[in-house]
Amino acid sequence: MTIRFGMIGGGMMGEALISRLIAQGLYPAQDVIVSEPLPERRSFLMNQYGVQVTDDNSAAATAPILLLAIKPQVFETVAQKLAIAPSAPSPSLILSILAGTPLAKLEAAFPGKAVIRAMPNTPATVGAGMTAISPGKQVQPEQIEQAQRIFAAVGEVVQVPESAMDAVTGLSGSGPGYIALVVEALTDGGVAAGLPRAIAAKLALQTVKGTVQLLQETGLHPAELKDRVTSPGGTTIAGIAHLERAGFRSALIEAVQAAYRRSQELGSGNGN
Repeated sequence: MTIRFGMIGGGMMGEALISRLIAQGLYPAQDVIVSEPLPERRSFLMNQYGVQVTDDNSAAATAPILLLAIKPQVFETVAQKLAIAPSAPSPSLILSILAGTPLAKLEAAFPGKAVIRAMPNTPATVGAGMTAISPGKQVQPEQIEQAQRIFAAVGEVVQVPESAMDAVTGLSGSGPGYIALVVEALTDGGVAAGLPRAIAAKLALQTVKGTVQLLQETGLHPAELKDRVTSPGGTTIAGIAHLERAGFRSALIEAVQAAYRRSQELGSGNGN
């Protein structure tokens, strides 16, 4: 069988990518190989998606496109053990979704290879992700297009310079956690006001989802939408005034900045 796409690491994000790539016809299942150390995980991926599986990372590294979907802590061990022989088939493009692992480190591990660093977020698991990509020195325009097609299978894609990756991590990488907290708080607010929790949760989720869809489809600035639903002396302005007094807007800004700084620390090796 022909191997066209290889992946090292068969976790949640890796599974999200291969499931969408196969479902959308970018790669036939039999042309995909996943290297995964856990036998039960290999069995699941093979039975669920029909892909080839192995516990040999070198087998996955024979594919022309190799996706690294492992934990950053094991990267050096994995890279050292690959030891791709010059005469052996090897990837022409390496995609990395390792958080906090800079291009310089990736390129040093795979000298002469085209490497693209990517930062997807967890909504990718339902095809609604946001991925930022940053190409390395050896990457050609057609390889950037390949990467964009691959990550577009799980949502939207933007290209940024690597210097912006920590900011991306602070915003879209960590952002689902902030939004989940907002949904939880809105739900609790509804319960506090007397709603059954199931109803409050449904109202909170659909309100967030609908607002995002409205902003996307109309192109309205968030401030303009806020003004449209804020009547003089009404309920919304009372709520917004309370949020402003509580520092809601500042708290979100500072959350992105805190996550950005933490990403910088992890990337420099200073984080524990």
